[in-house]
Amino acid sequence: MQDISVIILTLNEERHIARVMQNAQKFARTVYVVDSFSTDRTVELATEMGAVAVRHEFQSHAKQFQWALDNLPITTEWVLRLDADEYLTDKLIDEIERRLPATPSGVNGYTLRCLYNFMGREINHGIIPLVLLRLFRYGKARIEDKLMDEHIYLTEGTTADMSYPFYNASLMTLTEWTAKHNWYATREAIELLTIECQKHSPQQILNIGTHSAGVRAKKLKYARLPLFWRAFALFVYRYFFRLGFLDGKEGFLWHFLQGWWYRTLADAKVYEVKKRCGNDPKAIEEEIKRISISKLKV
Repeated sequence: MQDISVIILTLNEERHIARVMQNAQKFARTVYVVDSFSTDRTVELATEMGAVAVRHEFQSHAKQFQWALDNLPITTEWVLRLDADEYLTDKLIDEIERRLPATPSGVNGYTLRCLYNFMGREINHGIIPLVLLRLFRYGKARIEDKLMDEHIYLTEGTTADMSYPFYNASLMTLTEWTAKHNWYATREAIELLTIECQKHSPQQILNIGTHSAGVRAKKLKYARLPLFWRAFALFVYRYFFRLGFLDGKEGFLWHFLQGWWYRTLADAKVYEVKKRCGNDPKAIEEEIKRISISKLKV
């Protein structure tokens, strides 16, 4: 067991909480659950399994995680962010056990590779794994105040990479998954509109790791592409050119739903705003403000 605190943000995660708690307790000294007033047994189950559970009103994932960093009684040297539907592989846990105690003083964070398990099948083709800064020294990192694709960044020091992956493996039904991604599509649309209002000006690339900075740069390029065509092109690229079809029916559903349907839905929401506001950046900015955080809450 390492000198690590795990922070898990939750809202009605009853189906995931036991798995993520059992996983985190393999390597972490303390597990904090920051709950957005769940109406199911999330907090009860987490507490029974030994978590320190607190409730805090949700505004956005970024604000919720930053609140956790600023207010939880963290006493460990290291902190790991873990979503309720994620878990670390045994190989990654072994790597953390081996490498963390020998971390050089100038290294204040580790990036971890995120892979996906969809409908019980690992998605091994079609996408490049996300490499995210998730493990960092307490007091040496913050999180970007963004509505979508927020990244943890170091305030000082450098990052190193862990070799083995962790998995995002939702246990939601397809109906629940698509409903949640409808909510995500609204956030994605706001992000794309915000980039456009800024006339595609490069966003500040913070100390979030080389891969994450590259992903951010690709997002800016994606935002410049024509509505609807960009989602179709992404699906074709992933499914055919990057061999997504090799993962069978689950692979098709993943790439179709996450790579085409979800992004087309985000573009449709962008199109809806533009029809209402025209190409007036000020009108679009006002429309973005009108979509309040309360309407974006799950």
